[in-house]
Amino acid sequence: MAGTDEDAVAAADDALYVLTAVLLTPAKFPSVLGDDYPEACAALGLAPLADGYGLVLGQDGEGARWTVVIDDVSLVAVAIASWDCGMEYELSPDERTVVAALPGWPLAVAVAAPGVPAPHDPGPEADDRPPLAPPDTSTWGPAQRRLGADEIALQWAMWRDQVDDSAFPTPGSPDASGGTDEAADRPEGGGEKAQPRHTGIRRVLAEAHTYVDSPPPLGRVRSSFAPGDARTLRADGPGWSLVARTDDIAFVLLDEEPGEVLPVGRGPELPGLLQALDNIAVRPN
Repeated sequence: MAGTDEDAVAAADDALYVLTAVLLTPAKFPSVLGDDYPEACAALGLAPLADGYGLVLGQDGEGARWTVVIDDVSLVAVAIASWDCGMEYELSPDERTVVAALPGWPLAVAVAAPGVPAPHDPGPEADDRPPLAPPDTSTWGPAQRRLGADEIALQWAMWRDQVDDSAFPTPGSPDASGGTDEAADRPEGGGEKAQPRHTGIRRVLAEAHTYVDSPPPLGRVRSSFAPGDARTLRADGPGWSLVARTDDIAFVLLDEEPGEVLPVGRGPELPGLLQALDNIAVRPN
């Protein structure tokens, strides 16, 4: 084949064994691909359409990896919800919804289709474009940092339980810096050391404040469900990720501090910042 989208779609459609699917929308996209929705789309060579896409990852009859991009977001959302509930759902996109078929997978997939060769990238005779591959997360960097923030958002209670609020400086104490600049190191061995004047924390909060007055690229700030009346906030920027609950504290991860998770106490200003970010955040439909 010449490697055109039409030929690739035909090749993938011949026999695609669907393994998994993910959403690529402004409110929900694989954050490992970028700090915002346009950046994640660019990683796949796609235009950042307002309604987004569904990504269907599978293998053809020869075992080759393919990512089929469709514009039927609802279909993929229903499939994912069904799978999450342990229900069977046969995801079979209509040909008319297929936007492109891309060689390779942009994300790591731990399963494989039975009865076909092991997963491998299509050869140049099938598609001469460089195959997609998951970002390198073997060393600390933007992709690993964003994955860490994903984990905190998913396991909020576990991470929150590791933080002793008494480690945050109180207003009027010698170490208190005021405002939202109240941070503690990630707990290690049960002990915590207050760092109220952490320069990285100050930079992140300052940049997050700028998002309120000057809206960032779509998807840089996202809001999702949380227990009670709270929301889970996720904000990303150059070299940093922030995860917070609107009724609680925040956690910050920085590219320059490998593996560190920095809690940020509420203080007098954090609640207002989180509410302002929630007001401009993209939310799932």
